[in-house]
Amino acid sequence: MTDIFLVPGLRTPFVKAGGVFANETALSLSQPVVEAMAKRAKPDLLIWGQVIPDTSGSNIARELLMEAGLDLEIPAFSTVLACSTSFMAMVEAAGMLGTERRHLALVGGAETMSHVPITIRQEVADRIIAQFRTDPSGAASAINELGPADFNLPIHGWTNKQSGRSQGEHTEDTAKHFGIPRAAQDQRAFLSHQAAIAGQDAGFFADLIVPVAGVDADGIPRRDSTVEKLAGLKPVFDKSDSGTLTAGNSSPNTDGAAGLWVADEEGLKRLGVEPAVKLVDWELAAIDFRTDEGILMAPGRAIPRLLARHKLRFDEIGLWEIHEAFAAQVLANIKAASDPEYRRTRAGVDFDLGDFPWDRVNPNGGSLAIGHPFAATGARIISQAVKELAAKPTGTRAVVSICADGGQGTVALLERV
Repeated sequence: MTDIFLVPGLRTPFVKAGGVFANETALSLSQPVVEAMAKRAKPDLLIWGQVIPDTSGSNIARELLMEAGLDLEIPAFSTVLACSTSFMAMVEAAGMLGTERRHLALVGGAETMSHVPITIRQEVADRIIAQFRTDPSGAASAINELGPADFNLPIHGWTNKQSGRSQGEHTEDTAKHFGIPRAAQDQRAFLSHQAAIAGQDAGFFADLIVPVAGVDADGIPRRDSTVEKLAGLKPVFDKSDSGTLTAGNSSPNTDGAAGLWVADEEGLKRLGVEPAVKLVDWELAAIDFRTDEGILMAPGRAIPRLLARHKLRFDEIGLWEIHEAFAAQVLANIKAASDPEYRRTRAGVDFDLGDFPWDRVNPNGGSLAIGHPFAATGARIISQAVKELAAKPTGTRAVVSICADGGQGTVALLERV
């Protein structure tokens, strides 16, 4: 089996949707990232993703390859798995390397949550298209007469098609089901902002970010965040007295793009780096989210399965990078993974994982503070984890965990070699 290594890529600063990147597209945000990364080495493969669809193109990876001026003989394809999109791009690339012609892949994703596609309802579109065949002028008049009821308007944000509910609404169920209190959620959000600010002050992100549109740093981490300020925010998904998810303990709508290098040993030579961080294994899990457990709980099963397969306990993992879609989701997934009964009945794992080391989680901040442009999040988190892990002693392990819409989740085991 070919050994696969990960090397940090580059990303744009992450900024709140509707802000300084409001006029950018996923393609225009991705272009400077790929251009800068390609100056280091020519990839043999490009895999890129975008979750919110852009109807102007069918394959953002191929469009990106051309816009960035890369060799058109490099294969490029798109991928999507909600918030785990660029994580899965890494997995796909890992399975394709080690051949005669393929040793180095550039993977990643981008999201411009400033731009929400507004589409005509399918039955309306079908009617107008059919009319165009026999009565073009009448069809044109019909378009002019369209009203709000004829459009799919995202007035409730991004909802799951099957449930008709947002991830935040589902995660309110999670918080109630697992007994995750508001105070614990706010504390987790506060720690994320504190860690991200400390990382900025220490220059941790300097070689991970390529400036775009005059912006050279993440715009979301709040230096003035306090637990008291977070506690004063009102719930946004369940506005009753029992609601606990707020704008402060939920990841914000974010614009950004991020890339990651995936390489075999020959690919590492082209990057000019020694082997440092190896992709040991990964796990993809899915759950039936039509329960009160919630839609983002698959990592609670994937983590025990991955660790048990390698006979590893929680405290044998020196670094945890966990995607913070919501503070409640992070706390609930670890609570579930830590529960022997849950592990046996839901994950099918009968293995003692011990106590979870919360002091090893997201040492330079997570998505609550840095932001969450859906398709870019995986590459951002993995690059961050790889940089952090490369600074640790040989043999140190890391786990990267990402929850995804639709009741899915991805987890990877990395090792400093």
